[in-house]
Amino acid sequence: MGKEPNEYLKSKLFDLTPGRILFPVEGEARNAGFAALLGWDVFAFDISVEGKKKAKKLALMNRVAINYRVEDLEKADYPANYFDAIAFS
Repeated sequence: MGKEPNEYLKSKLFDLTPGRILFPVEGEARNAGFAALLGWDVFAFDISVEGKKKAKKLALMNRVAINYRVEDLEKADYPANYFDAIAFS
């Protein structure tokens, strides 16, 4: 299980004021978990149940909360203008 965030994403998150952020197709949530450590209100989804299990384990280790759903990218439905940022990594 990877634990370190993507370096490019990491550098960009430091430039932004934390708010609500969405991580589509997030897998094990190493990037989402890092954003949560910085104070972001994190939402993530992926099609993998195993990815969600690993994401929950990583969030627990880091003592952060991640709103994580198992769903397909084409079926994901969030309110318009709800997020301050969306991160694809």
